[in-house]
Amino acid sequence: MSKKVRRGARCAVLAAWGVLLALGAALPAGAQEAALDHWPSERADDMVAIQRGARLFVNYCLNCHSARQMRWNRLREIGINDAQIKDELIFGDQKVGDVMTVAMNPHDAKNWFGKAPPDLSVMVRARSTAEHRGTDYIYTLLRGFYRDRTTLTGWNNVVYPNIAMPNILWQRQGPRTLTLTRTESEEHPAADGKGPGTRELVRVTSVYDADGNVHVEKTPADKSQGEGEEKVVFTPADAKAAAQVDDDVADLVAYLNWMAEPTAHVRYKIGVWVMGFLVIFLLVAHWLNKVFWRDIR
Repeated sequence: MSKKVRRGARCAVLAAWGVLLALGAALPAGAQEAALDHWPSERADDMVAIQRGARLFVNYCLNCHSARQMRWNRLREIGINDAQIKDELIFGDQKVGDVMTVAMNPHDAKNWFGKAPPDLSVMVRARSTAEHRGTDYIYTLLRGFYRDRTTLTGWNNVVYPNIAMPNILWQRQGPRTLTLTRTESEEHPAADGKGPGTRELVRVTSVYDADGNVHVEKTPADKSQGEGEEKVVFTPADAKAAAQVDDDVADLVAYLNWMAEPTAHVRYKIGVWVMGFLVIFLLVAHWLNKVFWRDIR
């Protein structure tokens, strides 16, 4: 291998690591620490759930977020025909063969929300890491909103702190309170003002009411509890409405999962056939090898 090739290979590796580090740094502080709920993965093969998710996406997400890598006519693959696409899903003058875009100007969106809403075409894949699946991340994110008067939009999120996005399903979900309990290490200065201070674990309980007001209470924590341990409890005013929203979010994530890779189910089927062929080929090759070398040995 020439020196130029080796140098090019090293540069490519370093560039790849740089991209990975940049992506990690771009994630919001604390986003990796939040415990994620498991998305019901059986909905990935449920076409009815994906259809419901597509309708939710068009009505609640496509107002701000685009899906420029998805064309309307691809919805045929989940059982929605052209007439339904035109009459029930397309509200503007777009055609069935167009990509899913929004009328919102990115510059205006940045002024209103602090940043332009990202395209959601492959968001599930973009949020997948070695630690968690993108479907789990988005499923927990969309169910993790709470009122917070200190933010620009009046909303916050347990998965993505200080998120610029409001809760799009708040009217369907109804009011609810959040009790956020976290174990932190608190430093106390020395009594004489000299020398090192002391540190102790405290349990910080923040209760956000339905209007976004917060009440914070600190109590001594048990030493057996680890620092940074967090517990999130939502208390909805209407449990039935909140449960329905959780179900809707699961359908919405099913659609986002399908949109990120519409041919995934085909790839899985082909993969099964390919693996079966390779196993049979290996057995036949092993048998032929024994036959060909039987007399020589």
